[in-house]
Amino acid sequence: MAKIKKLSPHLADLIAAGEVVERPGSVIKELTENSIDAGADAITIEIKNGGLTYMRVTDNGSGMSPEDAETAFLRHATSKLSREEQLEAIETLGFRGEALAATAAVSRIELMTREQGSDTGTRLYLDGGAVMERGPAGCPEGTTMIVRDLFFNTPARLKFMKTDRAEGAFVTAVAVRCALSHPEVSVKYIKDGKEEFHTPGDNRRESCIYSIFGREFALGLIPAATDDGTVKVEGYISAPKDARGNRNNQFFFVNGRCVKSKLLQTALEQGYKNNLFTGRFPSCVMYIEMKPGLVDVNVHPAKTDVKFLNERQVFDGVYYATLSALGASGEAPIPNVSEGTKAAVKTHAAEGGFYKGAAVPKKDFFVTKPTYSGDYKAPVQENRPVQQDLFRDGYSAPYRTNPEKRAELPRWSEKETGPAIPEQPDYRFIGEAMDTYILAERDGELLVIDKHAAHERMIFDRLKAGGREVMSQPLIVPVICRMSGDAVQTVLDGLELLEPLGYEIDAFGDDSIAVRAVPADTDAGDIPGHMEELAEILASAGKQGLEAAKEEILHSVACKAAIKAGKPTSRKELEVILEKVAAGEIKYCPHGRPVAVTFTKEELDKRFKRT
Repeated sequence: MAKIKKLSPHLADLIAAGEVVERPGSVIKELTENSIDAGADAITIEIKNGGLTYMRVTDNGSGMSPEDAETAFLRHATSKLSREEQLEAIETLGFRGEALAATAAVSRIELMTREQGSDTGTRLYLDGGAVMERGPAGCPEGTTMIVRDLFFNTPARLKFMKTDRAEGAFVTAVAVRCALSHPEVSVKYIKDGKEEFHTPGDNRRESCIYSIFGREFALGLIPAATDDGTVKVEGYISAPKDARGNRNNQFFFVNGRCVKSKLLQTALEQGYKNNLFTGRFPSCVMYIEMKPGLVDVNVHPAKTDVKFLNERQVFDGVYYATLSALGASGEAPIPNVSEGTKAAVKTHAAEGGFYKGAAVPKKDFFVTKPTYSGDYKAPVQENRPVQQDLFRDGYSAPYRTNPEKRAELPRWSEKETGPAIPEQPDYRFIGEAMDTYILAERDGELLVIDKHAAHERMIFDRLKAGGREVMSQPLIVPVICRMSGDAVQTVLDGLELLEPLGYEIDAFGDDSIAVRAVPADTDAGDIPGHMEELAEILASAGKQGLEAAKEEILHSVACKAAIKAGKPTSRKELEVILEKVAAGEIKYCPHGRPVAVTFTKEELDKRFKRT
């Protein structure tokens, strides 16, 4: 008896639908891209209950004839591709002919469409992919697609859907990306009867960004661009001070298509190297343009992953656009360049222009090329404070220069108010360097302590001790944190874990939370970034387990509560930290990095060529 059988057309359609339609947001993406390909300059997106029960996309595009309307729901039926040579240079958002067939197979669809110039339109009603009703209809020019009861006939898929709030947040993210990708198209987005945003469609990227994200975000962006004749990059990046705890606000568009690309992310973040703390990420809205034949969009059914023919060239375009924009705006120094180049960059920026390869040669702009490799591992980012007064809260000038005077200073054991340090070894506090490092001397060794890392470990150990609940710090005025819908839902779903740790958080609309209390000693200014970080930790909790997630949260709490590098600290606080490190109680920060290093007299003598 034959074991291999051909699948029925309906079952094949259901399987194929799973490749394209993962959730309501997938449907909205495909329908909106169809509207854009149809030449629409006004699109309305509406959803209810996260999109699972109701989605509607209306456009004023070219519309369809009665014949085309029904053919459009067949698998691999498309008006966008007819020859295999066209696969080498895709110029439309859709081209597979799968979206409508896949959506129809797992939902109930009502279609109303009228061709431009036609007197009447067409209405179709499909149930599970089968046409149940067809006929003429009065409707405006363009197309309206209503999708109801998604996955009604595939309960195995339906049970994996998240809450209405979470699915709605994902649809919102899709609508945002579609609107940003084509600022020449006016996009209105309505969720559960409320208008979330409405872009003007004036073909101005800045006004599109403003309409979606608001005044504060839009005005904080920096223009960035490069153009080497093959790869053109234009867009906006955030200032280093506005970095976030995740990459949710990084948007890359290639030839009008929103894409996910580790290459582009790494190129962007390399441009911020040494200007961001580890774990902080910049925002951007970047548009990359090149000939269609230089990018392969036929990599994944969702068409969000792409491959570039010349990755190095694309990487350089984004990298130099970022780096030159930061330098020209004064948000970051322009390193390793001639004075002529610096002047050219500043003049170009003052004239309202962007850095161009011709105006400021790359060979002069940076002596050191960015690190680049095929696996696109993100570079380690670090913040290097500018050196200020070498000693703080330490010796005054006579004690620094006169050994006899320095010998008069009291040892730890002679202090009445200071913490007791064991006599052997006998440490002596020297001071604080660059508002970051504690300096101490012991016999022939110089001890240098990272005050933030050491204090972070002290707080982390205290929080974990005995498993007791963390002391909460109520806020007089709640801090409103705007986040992506997914992040908001993740934080709200994690309240059972967060509340015993000292947090009090409420929903504040669909894209914000109100933080009313945080663990004691948390700096209010750190709360927005801290919430983004918590969302990422909680999102991965399912993979690592709640106990591991709790420990990661305590890491974050300790980091935010610890004294900050680059800011002055009182001598008394520094002495407490030194005591713990000197006693050997603290050796590593919660992330495993050493908190102190020692230099012997011989090592220092060698550096000064005294040997």
